[in-house]
Amino acid sequence: MESGPEKRRDPRVPLVLRVDLPGASRSLRDTTENLSAGGLFLRTERPLAAGDRLPLQISFPGLLAPMTVEVEVVRCREAGDEGPAGVAVRVPDDREQDRQLLARLASVGAPERDPALELPPPAVHAGRVYRVLVVEDNPHIVSMYEYALRKLRSAGAPVEVAVEFAGNGHEALARLAEHPADLLMADLYMPVMDGFTLVERIRSEPTLRATPVMVISGGDAEAERRALDLGVDVFLRKPVQFADIIGTVRALLRLAP
Repeated sequence: MESGPEKRRDPRVPLVLRVDLPGASRSLRDTTENLSAGGLFLRTERPLAAGDRLPLQISFPGLLAPMTVEVEVVRCREAGDEGPAGVAVRVPDDREQDRQLLARLASVGAPERDPALELPPPAVHAGRVYRVLVVEDNPHIVSMYEYALRKLRSAGAPVEVAVEFAGNGHEALARLAEHPADLLMADLYMPVMDGFTLVERIRSEPTLRATPVMVISGGDAEAERRALDLGVDVFLRKPVQFADIIGTVRALLRLAP
């Protein structure tokens, strides 16, 4: 995003949302990193340059209906210590309506929500326990995810989460057969049954196909495209920040900010 007065006028909100180029294939699907009324940072490997103008369709599965805005690239970032590759984009001065759309969307993640943005009501209620199944064979990563999930809050109050773990897709399916989960978090590369096969099996099973699936993987763009084609709701690439995990899980569970 721009620095100086522009940044102060439009504070950034850390929202992870799905971004598509209208009319393009899923292989060109990207995600946001930060968003404000003036623009956003787009995590992408597309060959874009400063000055490029393009339409973006921003959405979130099961939560936010797609909205299209036109933006202009103002800065490019290569993958490195600062984060994944991507571009900072701004709403051109002649697109005031698009600026208003982003302002409404940014208000979802800000302390004061915009009631005019029509989103489904939060699903959280007193006594509700959310069951999250984490499918990951690395115990250190499992511990990190569990820590992040324990930090979930909704409307300022802690959310009760029952976290279960499976070391591979086969074990995950066995657990899901016993009782369903509110959210599945999975890696792609695991022994016995990998994440690709797991997602394919879940989406083909009538009793499981509606389960939100969030993949966190070190896979490349081709792995991301394949996972999304199989029906993954959100793909986050390792290394991932706590804020990304918490924000995405909150949105998939339809929890109030």
